[in-house]
Amino acid sequence: MPLEVQKQGKESPQSLVRRFSKKVKQSGILLQAKKNRFQEKPKSKQLKKRSALRREQLKKEYEILEKMGKIK
Repeated sequence: MPLEVQKQGKESPQSLVRRFSKKVKQSGILLQAKKNRFQEKPKSKQLKKRSALRREQLKKEYEILEKMGKIK
């Protein structure tokens, strides 16, 4: 959905840019682009499993180090 803004008569470049900005805001294109920019893909089952196993492993290692007195 491209937006087109053409210069009207003796319109100054500043007012042309202002008019263009106004149209972009009203169309919602900018808002949609910002939403898509930070959208994350959902994790796959395999990746979720792997990260859960890694967390469990780190917990065990931390508990062992805590029992040995190396970590307070």
